[in-house]
Amino acid sequence: MKKIIAYLDENGERWMLLALYGYIVTVVFVEVIRRFVLQYSSYWGEETARYAFIYLVWIGAAAAVKDRAHLRIDIIFTILPDRWTVYVYLIGDILTVVFACFALYWSLGNLGVTIKFDALTHGLRINQAWFIFAVPFGFSLILIRLIQSIREDIANIIAGREMRPGRKLFE
Repeated sequence: MKKIIAYLDENGERWMLLALYGYIVTVVFVEVIRRFVLQYSSYWGEETARYAFIYLVWIGAAAAVKDRAHLRIDIIFTILPDRWTVYVYLIGDILTVVFACFALYWSLGNLGVTIKFDALTHGLRINQAWFIFAVPFGFSLILIRLIQSIREDIANIIAGREMRPGRKLFE
């Protein structure tokens, strides 16, 4: 069981991103063929691809936080001494936790309103809550990854190890 959890911890976002991206590409491809070859398009194709893209973005944000590949100003790290770099990452992660907690709170409120009033999507006529849920889901994943990063940074500070720098956006 621990191997499964470790595997999901390492690759969970990647598999979700792959599945969503594959779905989006497939649906858009099929819809283009249907529209221009068969002169017919479905009402659900564009809508489900759009909502899948919303999930893709939020899960991708969590994956970027996990890999430390999110946007940052790297010039600061070249100016600072190496021992201070971990503290800058730690402060940035803590500030991001505060922001994510506020955003999670407000997104859950929006989700509650959507559920309460039974708002329906335009084409599919199903509850929008299924798709509004992408925001609190994404922020929950981001919070989990931030807590893991903070724990790792604190352990590295205590042990005197170098920190994990993360990946750069363009190399």
